[in-house]
Amino acid sequence: MASSDIVVTQVEGKSDLKAFIDLPKRLFKGQPGYTAHLNSERQEAYSPKKNPLFEHVEVQFFLARRAGKVVGRISAQIDRAYLERYADSTGHIGSIVAEDDLAIFQALFKEAEAWLRARGMIRATGPFSLSVNEEVGLLVWGFESRSILLVPWDPPYAGPQIEACGYKKIKDVFSYDYDVQNAPETIGKKLLGRAGMADRVKVRTLNMKMFDAEVRTLVGVFNDAWSDNWGFVPFTQAEIDHAGKAFGPVIIPELVVFIDVDDETVAFIVALANLNEAIEGFNGNLNPINLVKLLWRLKIAGTESMRVPLMGVKKKFRNHPLMGAGLAMMAIDVLRENGKKLGKKTAELGWILEDNKATNNIIRSVGGVHYKTHRIYEKALV
Repeated sequence: MASSDIVVTQVEGKSDLKAFIDLPKRLFKGQPGYTAHLNSERQEAYSPKKNPLFEHVEVQFFLARRAGKVVGRISAQIDRAYLERYADSTGHIGSIVAEDDLAIFQALFKEAEAWLRARGMIRATGPFSLSVNEEVGLLVWGFESRSILLVPWDPPYAGPQIEACGYKKIKDVFSYDYDVQNAPETIGKKLLGRAGMADRVKVRTLNMKMFDAEVRTLVGVFNDAWSDNWGFVPFTQAEIDHAGKAFGPVIIPELVVFIDVDDETVAFIVALANLNEAIEGFNGNLNPINLVKLLWRLKIAGTESMRVPLMGVKKKFRNHPLMGAGLAMMAIDVLRENGKKLGKKTAELGWILEDNKATNNIIRSVGGVHYKTHRIYEKALV
């Protein structure tokens, strides 16, 4: 069928939003490596009233229909915090899901790009769903690996179709599989000892009684540690507070590790229980039976896998030839030890920019195995 048979419209109202959320479940159900988001989680993520991201990001969702049937979706975003930092007139695209048909992809991108151009954007990058601090990139390798919280899954045909729409790779980001039970101890303590820091370093885990203060500390270290990263946009306190509440059920205090030097928190690592493992088979529905299953899987049985979405070392220590690696490795060691005691078997560490040699080398040296690649694309709009 020709592209003229495809109609792309902006998402308006609850019915359209439901169709937007339901499309990947219909297209990808049963695919190895795919687990549907919870409907309630997506509804909140896409709600300007509930997600503080919308305080600085303007978003437009689109649906493609053929003969009245929804066959594709896409989002277009303008992040004012990004533009204030980089001033490069770049808009973002994301949430790309469609049937394996180039005409559908072309129709979706045409509308999303027109929306960005109308707002003065001269370049599009992505996919980001909905920002660089949420789900990043399009899966291009590792399609059948286990499904992980906050890590996008895409079918093998999506990358070639997007490239046929004129998009080119700008960055790849890597994810690593880390064997919690069998990974060896790192040389972190030795490095810190050689740097003369052994007596100045203290390790602690998340104090739930001081949760809000701990989160503020984490944000401070993160925004310092990642500030030089490609595409970095700092978390706002509102976004972190929202995430803390949203991910409360998968936060395990022993898996949030802080490293202090002279009573200053300078490094951290965060692992979350892998929610996708706990909601396997739900197809997005959190009905009463599934809620009981979820509580059992998270609180009683526990998940075997976890995700490390955040880690960092403050810049003033990171660039030291011994201390940067030493602090990062010590954090990984404590995470591994605590995860092992809790019965965790594997952790996914990612995403890591392909050209972040220091972090890639550290993760590989401690036993991480590269097992997924997500790709970020760009296209000039002029």
